[in-house]
Amino acid sequence: MTALLRYQTALLVRSQRWLAPVLLYAAFIAVGVQWGQPVLDSLGYTAAGLLPVTAWLVQLCAGQEPPAARTVTAAAAGPARAHLAALLAGLGCAGLLGAAATLTVLLISKPAGADRSVRVPLLPAGIAGLLAVACCVLLGAVIGALCTRPLLHRRGWSVAATVLLALPALVTGGSPANAAVTGLVTGSRTGTVHLPVLPLVAATALAVAAAALVGKVASLRA
Repeated sequence: MTALLRYQTALLVRSQRWLAPVLLYAAFIAVGVQWGQPVLDSLGYTAAGLLPVTAWLVQLCAGQEPPAARTVTAAAAGPARAHLAALLAGLGCAGLLGAAATLTVLLISKPAGADRSVRVPLLPAGIAGLLAVACCVLLGAVIGALCTRPLLHRRGWSVAATVLLALPALVTGGSPANAAVTGLVTGSRTGTVHLPVLPLVAATALAVAAAALVGKVASLRA
């Protein structure tokens, strides 16, 4: 699996297809996160933007191999493992991007609540921000995995399904990503740090289930 991950990551880096989602996310952060803003609000904004970006990166990794190379990889490692490595490569790249963005937010944001009267400790805020990033990255990976091959092969249908699922995942009350981001934003009003542990557990369970599903389908269609 390590070799497969290195292979899929190298393909993504060399293809330079990652530039579009990464630059879009950088622009999103540059517009919405400014020097001296309340830290919890900025962390919530940073985490929320990662969900569609992760779905995009996962889809890029899932479809970046030429058909002939994909056939060889599946024959050598098994179709399920090969596809899982592609999904994990996209997930890992999004996670690194989120960690870098979180660190940047901690450096430039004001350690205070929304009314700037209550001090917010940076270490717990950073942990909560990273957990929220993990929730959004995992849920974005679920959407990316379900909206690309082997379940959806047409690019148009894939993009449409991703857009239709990404927005509800951010705004629906029962979504782990929404719960994690909302916890940061509401905590900023009182200067309280809420660790989104339960949303992270739910997002992890959804990610494992989605990976098992697409792995099974990939094996059946190999």
